[in-house]
Amino acid sequence: MTKKKETIISVALIAALLIVLYVLEQILPSTSMLFTVLKKGAIYALVAVSMNLLNGFTGLFSLGQAGFMLLGAYTYGILTIPVEQRENVYMYFDGGIVQFTVPVFIALIAAGVVAAIFAYLIGLPVLRLKSDYLAIATLGFAEIIRAVFQWDKLGPLTNGSNLLRSYPTFSSVLFPFIVSGICIAIIVMMINSTYGRAFKAIRDDEVAAEAMGINLAHHKRIAFVVSSFFAGVSGALLAMYQTTIQASTFKSAMTYEILLIVVIGGIGSVTGSCISSFLFIIFSEWILRFLDNDTYIGSFHVPLLRAGFRKVVFSVVIMIIVLFFRQGIMGTREFSIRGIYNFLTGKSRKKKTAKGGNA
Repeated sequence: MTKKKETIISVALIAALLIVLYVLEQILPSTSMLFTVLKKGAIYALVAVSMNLLNGFTGLFSLGQAGFMLLGAYTYGILTIPVEQRENVYMYFDGGIVQFTVPVFIALIAAGVVAAIFAYLIGLPVLRLKSDYLAIATLGFAEIIRAVFQWDKLGPLTNGSNLLRSYPTFSSVLFPFIVSGICIAIIVMMINSTYGRAFKAIRDDEVAAEAMGINLAHHKRIAFVVSSFFAGVSGALLAMYQTTIQASTFKSAMTYEILLIVVIGGIGSVTGSCISSFLFIIFSEWILRFLDNDTYIGSFHVPLLRAGFRKVVFSVVIMIIVLFFRQGIMGTREFSIRGIYNFLTGKSRKKKTAKGGNA
């Protein structure tokens, strides 16, 4: 298959996906759980891929994703709340200190930029650490930034511990899919570039990578900043999905969920992160919901089925997946048009047979 034909098929599949989503929006009610899964799954796919860029492709164990999402969410909210609504939103802080608004797409980019700036400043001292120490430092940053944003002294900017609301949101499932798709495509292009090869070399062996002339500090900083930029964008998308912003929602549990998605999908696989994001949302938000409801069969009360039991079952399912799929669903493999074509036409099997014959 030629490169041109592969590109045409890829574009056609993306267009077909968007058409299907559009048709579903016209057929199904807007309150359908399917749209909840699709919207949240697309957002989590972006943040999972951004985390995989750092943890899976560069080998840096960071747990600060929730903090960068918080920065992105607040930046978006602060910049897009209409001026006429600021008195109502910042009712305890005289309308706040920001008295202007910017367009949605500029605010999305600003959300990523603010997160990237903080990542650069934090990365200067933190990226000298390795393994668990780096994870603890970045987790500490996320917890500190969450507490700082609830500080009343910053209320004129962040609204303290009160909600940010009345900013532009999205209703169509196409919006998060398009934004997340563009961002993930940029990350994939970076992974396939010379920078991506340098990241993988650092992950595999830092000593060998440095011996080959790769500047470890420089490339680690790039990976950290780029990952944080897209985490900030995903934070803004999550704020649009939730319609309100409050710092207390960006807890360390959010980072653990994202890390879990990366592990289940496969550390070092963009495709795996995307697939596991939707599977995670489907099971946690949809399929297992009935486990939280009291159930009766006639007069018999089914034991265990009550609020919170869903999380117990979900944890067991995750343990089973981790035990039997230690490399994750995809491992380090990726879906590609060429790979699918070779599989369907039997070319991959012919190549293996030919190699066996030559041996």
